Amino acid sequence: IEILAGNLMKDSGFKRVIVVDIPKTRSTMQLDTIFSMVDHDKFVFHPEMSAPIDIYEMKHHKDGEISFSTMTGTLDEIIKKELKLPAVDFIPCGGTDSMAAQREQWNAASNILALEPGVVISYARNYITNELLDRKGVKVIETPGSELSRGRGGTRSMAFPLQREDI
Repeated sequence: IEILAGNLMKDSGFKRVIVVDIPKTRSTMQLDTIFSMVDHDKFVFHPEMSAPIDIYEMKHHKDGEISFSTMTGTLDEIIKKELKLPAVDFIPCGGTDSMAAQREQWNAASNILALEPGVVISYARNYITNELLDRKGVKVIETPGSELSRGRGGTRSMAFPLQREDI
């Protein structure tokens, strides 16, 4: 992360990188397998993200140096502050049922492709998460995807953009 973020900051206009130290388990391969932004202030997440996690900030200074510091606060507090939002809504994949959360996370319920704020593509088999998103005003376009999720890929991972316009 240090090398990648350092190169990114040196070769682009980025001045800061926020690093989320996710749990080191098989089900948490990368951040977007357990956490995805689905609207300006809404995020779907795997409940394992509720546990205390370490979050760091890397800054690129004018002299070329890169500094590291620990960010204080919970993930939702940090996101709220960084995005300058009055509140954020965390929607747990699988709802409050721990077995459903594990099953739906395994089927990539937290790896959702946002086509635009409030419109997502999600696997139909994640019916609990899809219903929760719908209740929160997020339009869910369901796709079968059962064979795709067997390969451990969610709709976001399958279409991961290399470059995006600011929204």
